[in-house]
Amino acid sequence: MNNDITVVQTLGVVVLGMGTVFAVLVLLWALIIAESKILEAMENNKKAAKAPTTATPAPSAPVAKPAPTAKGSCGGVMLHDVPDRTAAMIMAIVADELKTPLNELRFISIKEVK
Repeated sequence: MNNDITVVQTLGVVVLGMGTVFAVLVLLWALIIAESKILEAMENNKKAAKAPTTATPAPSAPVAKPAPTAKGSCGGVMLHDVPDRTAAMIMAIVADELKTPLNELRFISIKEVK
């Protein structure tokens, strides 16, 4: 019994193995593309179903837009008999004591207690 494999047979096995691997990769690629298309279509159907079918009437009175805030700020603060400089120092001291960045704190109002 001679179990020697020739070079041609070895190349045939290599080509068959590599071909199988690439065929499976192409199949997986096609399945991923098909799944993404299906999910995209389902998402578009959800959006279309949520969209109102009738036009909403315009508001009768114009709505005032709030003043733009600085990036990272949490809105305005109401000052009651406190100068701006004093309020700024109070906010800075509170932020320092809490070891929290000032833009993560929200001050609603500052009032001097007499």
